[in-house]
Amino acid sequence: MSDAPTLMAREAAEAPALAAALRALNRDAADALAARLRALDPPLALTIARGSSGHAAAFAGHLIATRLRLPVASLPPSVATLYRATSPRLRGALVLAISQSGRSPDLVEAARAARAAGALVLAVVNDPASPLAEQAEFVLPLHAGAERSVAATKSFIASLVAVADLVARWRGDAGLADALGRIEPSLALAWQQDWGAALAPLERAGRLLVLGRGPTLPIAAEAALKLKETAQIHAEAFSSAEVAHGPMALIGAGDPLLAFAPADVAGQGFGERLAAFAGRGATVIAAGPAAAIAPATIRLPSVATGDAAADAIALALSFYRMAEALARRRGRDPDRPPFLSKVTSTL
Repeated sequence: MSDAPTLMAREAAEAPALAAALRALNRDAADALAARLRALDPPLALTIARGSSGHAAAFAGHLIATRLRLPVASLPPSVATLYRATSPRLRGALVLAISQSGRSPDLVEAARAARAAGALVLAVVNDPASPLAEQAEFVLPLHAGAERSVAATKSFIASLVAVADLVARWRGDAGLADALGRIEPSLALAWQQDWGAALAPLERAGRLLVLGRGPTLPIAAEAALKLKETAQIHAEAFSSAEVAHGPMALIGAGDPLLAFAPADVAGQGFGERLAAFAGRGATVIAAGPAAAIAPATIRLPSVATGDAAADAIALALSFYRMAEALARRRGRDPDRPPFLSKVTSTL
């Protein structure tokens, strides 16, 4: 394989500047949407997304549920496309649809059906002229530019920043807004973090558990997806609170485990869970606050931004650099995973 930088690496490296730019470019639209949402006071929020965008939607759901105290659920697109069962009782609800391309037919139809049922539909999408954007009342473009690698990176980071920025404006969350105001240098530093210590144990891995909790659980899910896509490792993500209900039995002496520790109240007990795995001889590889990852076998450096949500975004970018290097080390091309394409066409 060539030593030239992969598309995945080049595109992920663009994320810090893009994150700052999208906040500036979306400022007026995000402020108008936040004012509309405060006036609407929706009773609930639903998300529509798949793949990496689905993980960004889970991140949005966590922020909306914990910081705005709204119930949030994922709306499977098949409810609208296959079962034609979109509830007529969505009037006044927020429906958040996230997609890099905005062209997956099932997402477009689900958004159309939700709007027809009376929901306020918001599309967070890289292409503001896409079919999904056309179905939305509000659009927050990602401004990420063309993304040619099959493995989405900069568009995922942009999605996280876009939804965090909206929540900060909607709630008037000064702490989150302040952390996002420094997002470009924070992410630039995150991209430079050296996670090389994880490469040797993961190079030999055939299977892997990836742990997170709270704001880092969607990051763990994204990491597991990317490890499958780019390095062909059978990785599965679990909450540190749920892993003891069965999956923990799969990990024994010498098995690797990757963990993303949260920087908020969800970090309570995280270290104890890592200690339990380490005590069984697992190779625990962890990033996050020092206190939470103290029992880990390999402690990876991370960036503290001042807000747990922004910390989680930074962890995702640090992971992408490691994942790209791991794929190449395993002899894989992260830009062209077998059997995958950039846009899915689920009906």
